[in-house]
Amino acid sequence: MGRRKKIVQECERLMDNPEHIRNIAIAAHVDHGKTTLTDNLLAGAGMISDETAGQQLAMDTEEDEQERGITIDAANVSMTHEYEDTNHLINLIDTPGHVDFGGDVTRAMRAVDGALVVVDAVEGAMPQTETVVRQALREGVKPTLFINKVDRLISELQEGPQEMQQRLVSVIDDVNELIRGMTEDMDDIDDWTVSVEDGTVAFGSALYKWGVSMPSMQRTGIDFGDIIELERNGNRQELHERTPLSNVVLDMVCEHFPNPVDAQPRRIPRIWRGDDESDIAETMRLVDDEGEVVLMVTDIGIDPHAGEIAAGRVFSGTIEKGQELYVSGTAGKNRVQSVGIYMGGEREEVEHVPAGNIAAVTGLRDAIAGSTVSSVEMTPFESIEHISEPVITKSVEAKSMDDLPKLIETLRQVSKEDPTIQITINEDTGEHLISGQGELHLEVITQRIERNQGIPVNTGEPIVVYREAVRGATETVEGISPNRHNRFYLTVEPLSEEIVDQIKLGDVSMDMPEQERREALQEAGMDKDTSQNVEHIFGTNVFIDDTKGIQHLNETMELVIEGLEDALDEGPLAAEPVQGTLIRLNDARLHEDTIHRGPAQVIPAVRRAVHRALIHARVSLMEPIQNVRIDVPSEHMGAASGEIQGRRGRVDDMYQEGDLMVIEGIAPVGEMIGFSSDIRSATEGRASWNTENAGFRIMSDNLQREKIMEIRERKGMKLELPEAVDYF
Repeated sequence: MGRRKKIVQECERLMDNPEHIRNIAIAAHVDHGKTTLTDNLLAGAGMISDETAGQQLAMDTEEDEQERGITIDAANVSMTHEYEDTNHLINLIDTPGHVDFGGDVTRAMRAVDGALVVVDAVEGAMPQTETVVRQALREGVKPTLFINKVDRLISELQEGPQEMQQRLVSVIDDVNELIRGMTEDMDDIDDWTVSVEDGTVAFGSALYKWGVSMPSMQRTGIDFGDIIELERNGNRQELHERTPLSNVVLDMVCEHFPNPVDAQPRRIPRIWRGDDESDIAETMRLVDDEGEVVLMVTDIGIDPHAGEIAAGRVFSGTIEKGQELYVSGTAGKNRVQSVGIYMGGEREEVEHVPAGNIAAVTGLRDAIAGSTVSSVEMTPFESIEHISEPVITKSVEAKSMDDLPKLIETLRQVSKEDPTIQITINEDTGEHLISGQGELHLEVITQRIERNQGIPVNTGEPIVVYREAVRGATETVEGISPNRHNRFYLTVEPLSEEIVDQIKLGDVSMDMPEQERREALQEAGMDKDTSQNVEHIFGTNVFIDDTKGIQHLNETMELVIEGLEDALDEGPLAAEPVQGTLIRLNDARLHEDTIHRGPAQVIPAVRRAVHRALIHARVSLMEPIQNVRIDVPSEHMGAASGEIQGRRGRVDDMYQEGDLMVIEGIAPVGEMIGFSSDIRSATEGRASWNTENAGFRIMSDNLQREKIMEIRERKGMKLELPEAVDYF
């Protein structure tokens, strides 16, 4: 029997015992060593050879991941580890670190109960470290810390024990500050800060395969003095043999991460808003493998032979081949064709997967990342809220018209696999627009379409996504239907930032019970009367029905909302989406005959009224901005900060860190296209930098008209703005 077969059998045996299961994700800033660390863990579990661990990058299964040396897709693997004489099943997800693929991290956090945060000892906690910690804590996932690349402190920076200790303590303090700041208001979380004494911090080198923690030092007798000596003498192999990294980390995982039985009672109320008295709530809290099946899909992948594979966490029941299951948001049932577990890039079929595990299921053709799959109809899980929204768009067209149907199918598939990508298909022009998190995100997607599907495509220049938002409030504006028999009276005003944030995070939505939504809106600062009249939420805009006793309004409301959505989807300035606006319907006059208040009358009347009200409220273009951090030797500091300032950016802070200067600032996404080649030439290739999306801000007035005209021309719109737009 092969080694792999043995591991699969052992995993199957352990699946039925949730007390001995740990579901974990490895998360970190880009290049801090997650995938190299995962290699070590796989070698420790006997799944890849010890010699190649660290170079093999077994979890980067796609060709482009190996070429670029970064993780692009979250990858799952199941392994076993013996701790305190008991074998444990560890389901691990290796997540990407690059900001463009943050969506994969958010989705992975939904499936796991613990997050192993990896931080580079030399660079310390970076912007993306903060993001992944926030993503974990928001999902109720417990963090532990592994400080990687400690070998560099000894061999490259030649630090002594005192300096090393100071540096490591400051990394731990930074991470704890993040955890404290984010868990202050969370009642269901005790103190989750990490500490060396508790054993929730480990140190080591993923590349050279050694690691230590307080418990491991007590067990092996190896301390930092020995490590410095062995590392300086080049005895890394001896270090690896005496204190292998995989044992240290997997012991920490088994000891400090909660098992599903401990985690689910705490996590279910956080991610599911159904009736907590119901039977299904009880079976999920108890991780009952005999209850109704509940699976939360966190990832969709494509297997050339098996078709679509839905991976996700089983919260209740047992998934088996042949079951007929409901998929949230779709009619009818889907039939399970096979169930399996992941072994890195390979999927191994098993008989069944019980509650508390991560499963790979085929046959769920209607599922997308974020679907709830269950054996009874139930309230779906909260949608997975992605922290950032798409900021850059590219057009893609097939080089040959014969490939068009295949390209459309592939694009639909892409948006199913990665919900942070938005696809717009224009059937008239044959143009397809892909919007994503950044240049790299779109480059990877278009490359994969060409490489994996064999469809040659032409891509356009990157286009930045803008938004429109109002700056003030308006008097009442009247909208009249084409037949002049129906009138609508509207006002608009800006929404507060608190309310917009709550909507973005999914803490306020139309899916919530009304009472809960009212309370959430009032907490965010909306007055009581307004919060009681919320009729609709679209994007980050809220529609209030302030009318009293108007005949026929109820049966016309659907059309009013359609007109409203139409107007907000394409704002009056440049047909870009409108955000952060409160629209009130104050009054309406409707014809009593249904035939005279149909779609052709109501929709244009509302659309025009909303657009006019937005213009009266000084609607303006908002551009996406990014936080920029550059690490550079001090002699190139001027050139590097000039690169930010020359892009309409501003430098907020400069400080020394080690032998490098750190420059922090913000700049518009539109100006950052091509930044990588410019900063390389300005600093002779000695700068390292990263960017993080930081939302939208209103563009300065002197640039508004020019940018609006540019977008209107690109979209083939009329080049005259409405007369009332004279405020720029």
